[in-house]
Amino acid sequence: RADNLFLRSRTQKFEVLAHENLRLRKLLGSSVEFGETVVGADVLAIETSPSARQIVIDKGSRHSAYVGQPVIDAYGVLGQIVQTGPFTSTALLITDLEHAAPVQINRTGLRAISVGTNAVDELSLSFIPNNADIKVGDLVVTSGLGGRYPPGYPIGDVTKVEIDHGEPFATIIVTPSAQVSRAREVLLVWPEPK
Repeated sequence: RADNLFLRSRTQKFEVLAHENLRLRKLLGSSVEFGETVVGADVLAIETSPSARQIVIDKGSRHSAYVGQPVIDAYGVLGQIVQTGPFTSTALLITDLEHAAPVQINRTGLRAISVGTNAVDELSLSFIPNNADIKVGDLVVTSGLGGRYPPGYPIGDVTKVEIDHGEPFATIIVTPSAQVSRAREVLLVWPEPK
């Protein structure tokens, strides 16, 4: 019985390692798709309070991390580095109220700015005219404008389009592609020079 209990506990450990292996393979597979230079990092801490949505990762200036560097996971853009130390960095998540990124609707090429909201897993798009061609389900990707994020990285999917004819702009809500509140491993991206 003691041997059986010991083997069961080891089997559970192997299951955890197998799931971690799958997550890491998916993460590394995403980096191959885009072609930029990337380095993997582990999430050490996450803060998703209403006042700040940030993560701390185990890569810092000694690993060539820099302020403004894009951070992604296997599913899409997670945020950008806002502070570096020698061995760790703090990244602002895309859902933080202080974060904004130039984006475009993949289907139409319509450009906008994605900004964080008060919800943990929600973004909104700014400056979309009421008559714009945008639909629920449209994929929102980075536009590459501003040089911070390389073009074509997934930001999220449009989940709500609300038009108020008394307002000049539509209310567009986006659910992030990245696992903003559940990320364990991330990739730091070094965009290719133009």
